[in-house]
Order: sequence, then structure tokens, then C-alpha cells
Amino acid sequence: MRPDMVESAARPRRRIIADILKYMRPVAIVGIGKTAFGAFPDRGLRSLAVEAIDKALTDAQADSRSVQAFYLGNFAGPSFVGQNHLAPYIGTAAGFEGIPCTRFEDACASGGSAFFHAWMGVASGVYDLVVTAGVEKMTSQTTPRVTEILAGAGDMDGEGRAGATFPALFAMIARRHMFQYGTTREELAAVSVKNHANGAKNPLAHMRKVISMEQALAGKPIAEPLTVYDCSLISDGAAAVVLAPLEEAARFNARYARVRAVAQTSDRVPLDSKADITEFPAVKSAGRKAYEMAGLGPGNIEVAELHDCFTIAEIVASEDLGFVEKGQGGPFAAAGCTAMNGRIPINTSGGLKSKGHPVGATGVGQICDIVLQLRGEAGERQVARHRIGLTQNLGGSGATCVVTILEAA
Repeated sequence: MRPDMVESAARPRRRIIADILKYMRPVAIVGIGKTAFGAFPDRGLRSLAVEAIDKALTDAQADSRSVQAFYLGNFAGPSFVGQNHLAPYIGTAAGFEGIPCTRFEDACASGGSAFFHAWMGVASGVYDLVVTAGVEKMTSQTTPRVTEILAGAGDMDGEGRAGATFPALFAMIARRHMFQYGTTREELAAVSVKNHANGAKNPLAHMRKVISMEQALAGKPIAEPLTVYDCSLISDGAAAVVLAPLEEAARFNARYARVRAVAQTSDRVPLDSKADITEFPAVKSAGRKAYEMAGLGPGNIEVAELHDCFTIAEIVASEDLGFVEKGQGGPFAAAGCTAMNGRIPINTSGGLKSKGHPVGATGVGQICDIVLQLRGEAGERQVARHRIGLTQNLGGSGATCVVTILEAA
């Protein structure tokens, strides 16, 4: 089909989607719950998930028996802990009986994907009370085995056969960004230093450790130009949220957050199939859809949680989401514009770099962190402007992205 024919066919589809959205109900997050992120040798995957769910239900003042559907984000429970059929395994342990329990797997965007579909369940009117959780138990395996499992979210026929893991793939992205835009090692390190400073103030963060620019630059090499301080952590942890129709939100919690928009898009998995590896089309398209749905633009976002699986990923995301022009993400971070007192605070939680990255939990955890900001309950990490917040959850080397925009009650 010719490109003009494809575009012509796409226009009616976009109009249909827009018409459908007009009739969907506004949705609110009425409860949030998280475990600490870290290494917990004595904790199982199920107990972590149930803890987060119990906290979210308590926050929403809701009973497990009133929940009508359960959506679970989990990347590799079968590989990490040997357990399949995870959604009912966890759901029944949390007290959900006789309702649909479904697991979603979209690599590191598994939690965001589960949230997207839970939102649709409430927005469409099918359900009135839904729980979304994300969980991962990663530290039960050795670091080489974890790296091997994570690599399965890439192109195993090509990248996998060549021995490329995700640190190698994102190192290529970083190198190309340096070549095209002059991004420096110091600018990558600035992201790490900032996120560690934020994470040190987060009581649930995996690594509460302040680092200096000198430490970041002198870190153990992982995949040039990335050092250990450019890479996210191998973590255990869980997060959960409770969703309800906006019109009923105050009945559960006066401190609810409205879901202004949520969009999920996909792109090619192999890195070598992308036209330009310094940008992620899925992030750009999810961002555009979310902004359009919310009736907002990048300039309206006051605080954001971006998917910094590697420092270069935060820089690229800040560009792809329109916070800064293409190629300026590095200088933007180095100038302090993404610090807690900057133009747009990014990853006040510490991000994946310091807070931790239990893969299936990350997308839901980001949402919990933004809700805390919108409520004004982020403690030492609270930012002054916190009416509108955004989360961006990335899967693989950009093959899946979920962007969510939330607004304070």
C-alpha cells in the first residue's frame, strides 16, 4: 500500500478513536501502595505483591471483596523465580476471588501496560473498581543470569546471537547521541548524580547514596561510555494502585489523582531496524497521544518520572517528550534544569538509577511516585509546582512505551 493510502486509512481510524474517547468515563487513582525496592533474600514475589496491594487498598479505604478486576505487570517471574500463572497466584493471595486476574508482559513497560489496560476497564464502564500491581523478584538469580533474562526483551535472533545485552545496546545509543549532538560523559554523569541525590531522600529507594561527579565519572566501566553509575539496579519490589470512576473518587479518598491521559504505543524491537537510534518513536507517539488526550503540552508538565534504565535513556526521553529540543537533553540536565528546583523536576524519586528497577513494578511505581507529588506528600523530595505530573515507562530498547499524565484533585 502506498504511503498516501496508509495515511488516508489512518485518518478515519484516529477519528473513530477520538469519538470513542469522548464517551469514556474520567478515571481517578484512589489508592497507592509500594514496598521498599531493594534486595530481599527472605521475601518471595507473592508476598511483595500482596504487601503493595494491601497498602493500596488501605489507602483507598477499599475492601478486596469489592475489587472487580486485577491487572498484574510482571516481566519474567517464570525465569526469575520459576512461577507461572502469576495473576491468580497473586490475586487470590490478595483476597480477589471470582474476578478476572490477568498478567501483562511488555518487558520493562509491563507495569505501565497493565495500568493502561486497567484504566480502559474503568474508563469504558466495564468495571467500577480495579487494582493494578507490578512486581519483580530479580535478586534470586546471579547478575549474569539476570542480564541474560533481560536480554530476552531484545532481538534474540540478531542482537542476542551477537552477544549484545541491554548495557551494550544503550551504550550504542549513548555513543551515537554523543556523535550527533556532542553529548558528553559529564552530561550523562549529571543525570546519575542528580538521581542519586534524590534517591538518598527516598525512604523506599534501593540505593540511598549521594555520589559526586568525580565518582560518577570514575565508576567501573560496563559498556563504554557507560559505567556502573549509568546503569539501573537489579532490584526486588512491588507497587499497586486502585482505580475508580472520577465521579466516585471522593467516596474512597479525598486525596485522589485524576488520570488526564494514558497512551501506549509500540515500535520495532531490533535496534538496527530503527531509522535513528538517538530517538524512540514509541516515546514520541505515546507522548503526542497523551498530550492530545489531556489537552496539554510539554510546557504544562510540572514534575515527571522518566524511565532512566540508563542515564542516556532519561536524556533521550526528555527530548522525545518535548521538554527540550532534540540534542539538548544533556546540557539541560547538566545545567540543573531537571533537579528538584529546576525548570521541570525529573525523577524526584531517584529514578530507576537510585530508587531501583524491579522491572514489572517500575511503571506502577512511577505512578505512585507522581501521585505522592500531586498530593504534596513527597516529604524532602516535594516540589513546589505539583498540579500536573507525567510518567514514561519504556520497554526494551524503545519497542514499548506507556505515557501517563495525572492531575491533582
